[in-house]
Amino acid sequence: MTTKYAALLRGINVGGSRKVPMPELRAVIGSLGHRDVATYLQSGNAVFSSDEKDEDLLAAGLEQAIEKAFGFRVDTLVRSGAYLRAVADACPFPAASLEGRQLHVTYFSEPVTADRFASVDAAAHLPEEFRLGDRALYLYAPDGLGRSKLAVALSRPGLLQGVVATSRNWNTVVKLVEMTRD
Repeated sequence: MTTKYAALLRGINVGGSRKVPMPELRAVIGSLGHRDVATYLQSGNAVFSSDEKDEDLLAAGLEQAIEKAFGFRVDTLVRSGAYLRAVADACPFPAASLEGRQLHVTYFSEPVTADRFASVDAAAHLPEEFRLGDRALYLYAPDGLGRSKLAVALSRPGLLQGVVATSRNWNTVVKLVEMTRD
């Protein structure tokens, strides 16, 4: 049975470094035997269909192929369309009434607990807020991510040690759900 997945590449095409052109990324993903390959924006979002069911195995294969093709390692998370829909549906903030730039989801390579963020003084950052979900963190930043002091606090070195994390704004979250719909 074929599953639709999204590959979330971390930290590419930012500030002119770690360039991964989307046509070449699509070719790399297709060369692994994946089908229906498409990309969204230039920031490391790809969707594809595969018969493989192991997301970690898919991610490892993509990381190896990307490193071979582009000469540098790119942390990659692979998530099924069903997972992406569940994360979107579980959003604790009123997504429909917010601008896409005000709401972000950070996807994690593994589950994280609230203990990891215990040193973050959430009250000091109001009206910004965050909530944890299933291998995800929801961030409400009314003035956008670029001005978010809470986002800075949540990304402090050591807080996510050993965990791959990559963020997407709500517009991208919704688009990836649409693109991975069966």
